[in-house]
Amino acid sequence: MKKLLTITAIIEAATGVGLLVAPAVLAQLLLGGSLDTPAALTVARVGGTALLAISVACWLSRENGRALVAAMLFYNIFVAGLLVYAALALSLSGLGLWPTIALHLAFAFWCMACLGSKR
Repeated sequence: MKKLLTITAIIEAATGVGLLVAPAVLAQLLLGGSLDTPAALTVARVGGTALLAISVACWLSRENGRALVAAMLFYNIFVAGLLVYAALALSLSGLGLWPTIALHLAFAFWCMACLGSKR
């Protein structure tokens, strides 16, 4: 569980900083689209801030984070679902879209494995 939370903290921190600093670049890479309005850029930056908060929570919960892992399971399943919807129903595509979907699914399975273990 500690390794899961540590790696999650690092990845979510990097993504959060990316959304705060260069949200349009991340939108292009992930979805193949742009953030054309100040409102879209603001929402992306708010999302970046939320990812930084998730990163801090994961980092601080590395020793005993069972409840956080359950929340991260919910997060990873829903993010993967939203991104699959974006790809299939909205026809969005970017170089990083399917790898990001795969990463969130892998983290969801890792969360399930951690929650299922007796340790």
